[in-house]
Amino acid sequence: MTAAYAGRVLPAATAFDWSQVDVTVPRWALPPGIEMAGFSARGPISGDIDVVAHPSLTLLVDLSEDRCIDYSVDGAVRRGSVVMGLLPGDVRASGWRGECLQIRLSPVVATIVGAAPADIAGAVVPLSDLWGPEAVRFEERLRAAPSWDDRFRVATDALGSRLDRHRGVDEQVAHAWGLIIGAGGLARVDRLAHAVSWSRKRLWAQFRAQLGITPKQAAQLVRFDRAAHLLAAGHGPAAAAAEGGYADQSHLHREVKAFTGATPTAVARAPWLAIDDVAWPSHRPVE
Repeated sequence: MTAAYAGRVLPAATAFDWSQVDVTVPRWALPPGIEMAGFSARGPISGDIDVVAHPSLTLLVDLSEDRCIDYSVDGAVRRGSVVMGLLPGDVRASGWRGECLQIRLSPVVATIVGAAPADIAGAVVPLSDLWGPEAVRFEERLRAAPSWDDRFRVATDALGSRLDRHRGVDEQVAHAWGLIIGAGGLARVDRLAHAVSWSRKRLWAQFRAQLGITPKQAAQLVRFDRAAHLLAAGHGPAAAAAEGGYADQSHLHREVKAFTGATPTAVARAPWLAIDDVAWPSHRPVE
């Protein structure tokens, strides 16, 4: 089980025991902008998972027999399979047992969930609200698949067919997003605008209209993701701030606090980050 702003997890009130969870990843290359990981709990898992920032949208497919995963979203409760947009707010998952498929989607291909990223930014939406009866059929096919390899192929086929039906974001917005990712969140907005031959004002407006966040927010999110990995790898806050492109340690502290409500020290101990390289390896094998 995992999460996202779509995907980073911090210690909750009750510690989440990842030692009781098996993680499986695809053994072949996936389509650009799509990543997957399967999570299998060996028994009921106590503890909650706080959902915080990651630069992707997240589709969480609850494969437990009784759809037992609950999401507390700003005081409201969702259950079962959900789609989490960028900046979903105060979200905590609990009650997990059984299996779960997590799919991370780059915002530039995320229209395959049936909504534009801007339409679900700041939201956690039941998958059935977006896919209708197709969501039930998708879950049933995944449950019937005999292995995680088969599940990954089912999911890839389903997303691929939807990719053909849903228009993505403008080429210029996709290019600007790629430049922000490639620069680790350090690309300046005026340079992004020049790179896509748009004015700064037009880039800002189109980026926000299509992705639901501004270029500045996107850069902050990507920087935070980089800093979280540095902290989890054992770098101190000062070193993580310097390597992550923050002005100083105080700047890092403010942004980590804004994204997570926690301190950099707490982020460094986040249990999900301890297995992040297992669930989301930097280099996938090529089929």
